Amino acid sequence: MPIKVGIEPTTACNLRCPACVSGLRSFTRPTGMLELELFQQMIDELHPELIYLLMYFQGEPFLNKQFLEMVRYASDRKLYVATSTNGHYITQKNAKTVVESGLSEIIFSIDGTTQESYATYRIGGKLERVIQSMEYLLEARQQLGKLNPFIILQFIVLKPNQHQIEEVKALGKRVGVDHVAIKTAQLYDFEEGHELIPDIGRYSRYKKNAEGTYEIKNKLENQCWKMWQGMEITWDGKVLPCCFDKDAQYIMGEFPANSMREIWESEGYQDFRKQLLTSRSKIDICQNCSEGTKVWA
Repeated sequence: MPIKVGIEPTTACNLRCPACVSGLRSFTRPTGMLELELFQQMIDELHPELIYLLMYFQGEPFLNKQFLEMVRYASDRKLYVATSTNGHYITQKNAKTVVESGLSEIIFSIDGTTQESYATYRIGGKLERVIQSMEYLLEARQQLGKLNPFIILQFIVLKPNQHQIEEVKALGKRVGVDHVAIKTAQLYDFEEGHELIPDIGRYSRYKKNAEGTYEIKNKLENQCWKMWQGMEITWDGKVLPCCFDKDAQYIMGEFPANSMREIWESEGYQDFRKQLLTSRSKIDICQNCSEGTKVWA
């Protein structure tokens, strides 16, 4: 059974990031909210073997009003529970509730150190609000005498913000977060070039060919640890092989119509694993995979 699982609280989002299917509102699958009872059923089946739970796939988790109840339910079962947020829904009023939920780790996405550069990608967002949210959470953590959640400031390097890498490290130090993560960006329709591809090669998942087109740096070898260690589950119970299947093209099974073990050991899942071991480059969700090309700082 999987030791790492991602569960999607919602596909809804308040922002309109131009390289995100949730931000673009371009899903072909339904938008909705994970229900607490369904989540509890998922955890009840998974938690004996499960170690790490990422409460995020697409969308903004804090839009689900039962999100922190879900976190508490998983934390009470001794799971390491992480999430990722755009940081617009943590306030001075609810920061203590976030800490008390037992959340182990939280990633704040900040892709610019000025409102101008931040809003180039995080369309509709307010940088100052995100910074304030981190400060509220740090303050609540200190008041409650807790070490968690571990707070990560994540910076996705894009062409408009590539000159701010050192600035964002300084911002993280000033605010007092636990870690600043520098991450490369996944982009769609990159083959002919993309306005967001950074010029700094180290921070790009893509390389420019002699003829001027782009390709991903990943060699797409016929291997992937994720197929035997984890899965993704959408808000409505669809089980997917990995987080690159954002539009749920490869549904391995649906919960609770089938148990987690039935899905994990199903013939369809086994066939997908075999295909990945023999012809991974033919699987479209693998063709933009960054596994092996990420840069963390």
